Amino acid sequence: MIFNLKIYNRFDIYYIYPLHKINSVNSSGFQAMLCLKFVSRIYFNQVLDTNFLPKITRTGAKNTIQMILKRFFTLLCFFIAFASNAQIADAQLDKLIKETLTTFDVPGISVGVFKDGKVIYAKGHGVRSLTTKKEMNDNTLVGVASNSKGFTCFALAMMIDAGKLNWDDKVRQHIPEFQLHDAWVTENFTVRDLVTHRSGMGLGAGDLMFFPEGNDFDVDDVINNVKHLEPETSFRSKFAYNNNMFIIAGEVLKRLSGLSWEDFIETNIMKPVGMKNSKASYNRVTDKSNIIEAHTRAEGKVIQIPHDWSETANPAGGIVSNVHDMMTWAKFLMNDAVTESGERLLDKNLFHELWQLQTPLTVRANDSYASNFRGYGLGWFLTDVKGGHKQVYHTGGLIGTVTQFTMIPDLDLAIVVLTNQMNGMAFNTITNTIKDSYLGYENRNWLKNYGTRNADYLKYNDSIKANVYAKVTKIKGSSILPKPDQIVGIYADDWFGDIIISHDGNSYSIKCARSSRLFGELLPYNATTYVAKWNDRSYDADVYVQFTFDEKGDAVSASMKYIAPITDFSFDFHDLELVKTN
Repeated sequence: MIFNLKIYNRFDIYYIYPLHKINSVNSSGFQAMLCLKFVSRIYFNQVLDTNFLPKITRTGAKNTIQMILKRFFTLLCFFIAFASNAQIADAQLDKLIKETLTTFDVPGISVGVFKDGKVIYAKGHGVRSLTTKKEMNDNTLVGVASNSKGFTCFALAMMIDAGKLNWDDKVRQHIPEFQLHDAWVTENFTVRDLVTHRSGMGLGAGDLMFFPEGNDFDVDDVINNVKHLEPETSFRSKFAYNNNMFIIAGEVLKRLSGLSWEDFIETNIMKPVGMKNSKASYNRVTDKSNIIEAHTRAEGKVIQIPHDWSETANPAGGIVSNVHDMMTWAKFLMNDAVTESGERLLDKNLFHELWQLQTPLTVRANDSYASNFRGYGLGWFLTDVKGGHKQVYHTGGLIGTVTQFTMIPDLDLAIVVLTNQMNGMAFNTITNTIKDSYLGYENRNWLKNYGTRNADYLKYNDSIKANVYAKVTKIKGSSILPKPDQIVGIYADDWFGDIIISHDGNSYSIKCARSSRLFGELLPYNATTYVAKWNDRSYDADVYVQFTFDEKGDAVSASMKYIAPITDFSFDFHDLELVKTN
């Protein structure tokens, strides 16, 4: 006798069936069909030989069938339990988010979860402002920062769809004045290179042209100045995150479409997709009654700070949205770039290419999600997670805000976490916990793990800064320090402009001529090095200023380097080559 067991599925249905027929001496036969529906990934066909069964009487047949049914319903209960546990319960998620607020000292967080074609969770927790104490909710607007990069690449792909562009067009074909430090790289640099972080320049190179807000650089300045940024690696050999290349990509879009980047994104993407409350830039938000205030940790305490973003950098990180609109964006993307009304906004093959690996990144040994690859596509980070599920994701950070957007398309799952404080471990805690519940991981207590790591990291950075300022205090008034006339003056950098060092008879000051918010004290550290202590303590970006002296003892140049690793990489003072001009 043969028992035919066949199991078919592709994430939707799993059948165990045959027509199971058991014959006995005194029976005309027995037929049974069993069907079981659950989620699985594995195709399985098996033929089970049941000739091992003893000779079956009518009573034996009854007992055998009871045994089979008992085992079947046990299996059924197991998979029902599995399915019910796949999604983290709302109350459990509420609790996690509230504990995350406390653990990481974040004033407010909004979270959205999209699964199987619908929003299953959308809530805000905490407050959107420490000053007003107004509650964060699911409609609260937040600057999504670098999550804007996916929109920029989608817009460029639309230009390709319209026959106006190719990814491998040379940038100079569209921006003739574009020039990099190396002549050969300049001529061979493509639009694809603009958006894949493989320029050869270092991490965040040139970001001081838009970061922090208050500078006077525009897009033309960025295009003109990138030629002064020296590469750290060879062209296309290594990933190094770069915002200025995205600013230039936004200019390509403008010149091809005849629209500003902001107008194109709102008209051609946000409107048809249905992102009704989103804007392409902070300045375009006319109703700011439900928008976050930025917050950051300064001098050991979380404080509210002014909004900070330069409109020049909108193609790299300007979009303002909320969890509902970002989940609408996720639904559209996971529906193969087709809107709810059935309109396809981008050719299927062009959309597919956005999520293909362009620049590889290293996967750590013992990766938390058993990933086999990681890298950057066209505006998106890409990896695989447990079981080979492809994950498409990005994060974003402004001064006072960090966000995370994650999709696992073959699970039809998207997770959005928007915060109003600069702590990425907070959004990782929430995203990973939700993601784990769908990937079958047991509770790995990300809250505790990240909480401990965060506390240790802050303590480490605080100790570095404390040691530096202890030395500053100790050396004050020392005879080994240079005289004011040896170091005061104007120090010029080819792309950033002038930095002015002054002395009023009692103390030194430092200010950046083209970035008005960057000014502060210049404090002695040793005979050749001073510390720039910026007046705006929310930046957490104090730097060493290392002077080089000539044979007469006069400073002729200077370099800068951040004091503590917590400093945001966009404060790229280390890229400056300062030469004294007077």
